[in-house]
Amino acid sequence: MSDAVARAARLKVGVVGCGRVARAAHLPALARAEGVELVALADGDAESLRAAAPRAPRATLHADWRELVESSGAEAVVVCLPNALHAEAATAALEAGRHVYLEKPLATNLADARAVVAAWRRAGTVGMIGFNYRFNRLYAAARRHVLSGRLGGLVAARTVFSTAERDAPSWKRARGSGGGALLDLGSHHADLVRFVFGREVREVSADVWSRRGEDDCAALRLRLSGGLIVQSFFSTAAVEEDRLEIYGDAGKLGVDRYLSLDVRVTDPTLRGARVKRLRGALGALRHGAYLLEKLRAPANEPSYATALLAFVAAARGVVSRDVKPDLEDGFRSLAVVVAAEESARTRRPVTVSEE
Repeated sequence: MSDAVARAARLKVGVVGCGRVARAAHLPALARAEGVELVALADGDAESLRAAAPRAPRATLHADWRELVESSGAEAVVVCLPNALHAEAATAALEAGRHVYLEKPLATNLADARAVVAAWRRAGTVGMIGFNYRFNRLYAAARRHVLSGRLGGLVAARTVFSTAERDAPSWKRARGSGGGALLDLGSHHADLVRFVFGREVREVSADVWSRRGEDDCAALRLRLSGGLIVQSFFSTAAVEEDRLEIYGDAGKLGVDRYLSLDVRVTDPTLRGARVKRLRGALGALRHGAYLLEKLRAPANEPSYATALLAFVAAARGVVSRDVKPDLEDGFRSLAVVVAAEESARTRRPVTVSEE
């Protein structure tokens, strides 16, 4: 096959938003992906656009994302814009008949989120939300253990996702422009809870407070269908941590996305726990390939590339277009965030919107 024919068979992809994460994760993954041609980049910040250009040397450059959506020839659009622009850009791309990979969150309010989902339903194209941690092998293993009954009857769970304070664009420091710990971090865990347990979040109680930026800390109590309680803490002004712990009457599961090479399942009593822990440490030697994969991946997180490859495969028709997580999953996560914010304001539990 000639180079020209091979390029014609590829999925033509445009990326709108060329900030730090897009340059570190999305663009390298797409540039290496089989069956992809990066045809266009867009960013209103000239410096970001210039920094991104070497990663897609054949792409046309656009100062306005609308121009890319309307006239670049992209069949699929990857949206990495600031959060407040997600809904507008995704809706425009879907209405133009493009496949869309949208970084989380879906929107900053439920009205805009509903508009995105409606546009997706009308378009009939692939619509995927960037909850890439579903593709992390650790969380996939946690889901298998839970659904298999390995932990017995589930008693409770807790999660922590926090980052150390760092320089961030001004929009990330104000909720009105899409910032805050819930949209930035909590949206990921709202989706992971649904994914790992296979249950919906029905009710939320929350406290939200501010240290360095607006709403940069949050503590949530989630009640899932079936009554399971999950406690979560999120902060963009604390320490680097991303943990999940699940307690059952037949064992406990723990996983640390940053430090674990496999999930750790412990017995409900201390008898034999020390020996089992030693065996687990020795067993970690078996996971050298995954350690190497983590070290080579952007931000030491291989799931960025895996999620994008799933999107590409669906958009090219190699697999079903019903790829998960889809834009409906994005809505479900945002509904948890919005309910948490209402609970923090009203000081009462809030039922999560289902539509």
